Amino acid sequence: MQVAGNVFLVTGGGSGLGRATVRRLAAHGARVVIADLDAPAAQSLAEELGEQGRFVAADVVHEEAMQRAVTTAVAAFGALHGLINCAGTVLGCKVVNRQGEPHPLELFARTVQVNLIGTFNAIRLAAKVMAQGPAGADGERGVIVNTASVAAYDGQIGQAAYSASKAGIVGMTLPLARELAAYGIRVMTIAPGVFATPMMASLPEQVRTQLGGQTPFPARLGHPSEFAALAQHIIENTMLNGESIRLDGALRMPPK
Repeated sequence: MQVAGNVFLVTGGGSGLGRATVRRLAAHGARVVIADLDAPAAQSLAEELGEQGRFVAADVVHEEAMQRAVTTAVAAFGALHGLINCAGTVLGCKVVNRQGEPHPLELFARTVQVNLIGTFNAIRLAAKVMAQGPAGADGERGVIVNTASVAAYDGQIGQAAYSASKAGIVGMTLPLARELAAYGIRVMTIAPGVFATPMMASLPEQVRTQLGGQTPFPARLGHPSEFAALAQHIIENTMLNGESIRLDGALRMPPK
C-alpha cells in the first residue's frame, strides 16, 4: 500500500511515537486523523497539517469516541486505509509492595483496558470500514499497525500489568491477520524498546542516559522518527503480515 493519497487513523497521535508517525505519513502525502485525549497538542498538530489533518478527541476504550474518529476519516477524506495504534498507558506496580499491600486490582484492569482492549476497540471499528472499501493491488484494502513493547517478552519487576497488556497485543496479531486476510487487511505489531517519548522526558537526564546505555547498539534511546519509519515500511511492504517486530537495538531488559 502506498502512503501518498491514502487515509490513516493514528491513535495517541498527539505526542511521542504517534506524533512522529502522523508527521511522517503526512510528509509522504497521506491524510491523517489524529485520535488523542491531549486536545491542545493534537489539535495543534492537526492545524500544522492543514487540509491533510483532522483531530478527534477520543479515549480508545470508549466505543462512541472511537467510532467518531473512524467516521471522521470517512467524512473528511472519503475512506480509511490504515490504522496505527499508538495510544497507551504505562504502569509500574509490584504485586506486593514494601508495606505488604497487594497490587490494586483497578490499576491492573485499567492498564489492560487501555493498552489491550483499547487497541482491539480501534481495530474492530476501523476494520469494518476498511473491509467495505475497494481493493487495491493484491486485493489489499487496509493495514493495521499496533504498538506493543519489549516488555511483552522480557518485562521487568513491577511490570506485570503493562507486560500482560502488551503481550496480549502480540498474541492477537497473528489470529487477527489470519481472520482479516479474507478482506485484504494486514495486521502487524511493533514492539519498541526504550524510546525518547514524553514519558521518558519526565525522567532525570541521568536515568535517561542509563536506560539508553542498556541498549547494545545503538547505545541510546530510540528516536520516535525511527518508529515512524518502520510503520511506513510496514504500510508499504505488502508481504509484512501477522508478525511482531522488535525495534530495540538488541535490548533485552534485565529483571529490574
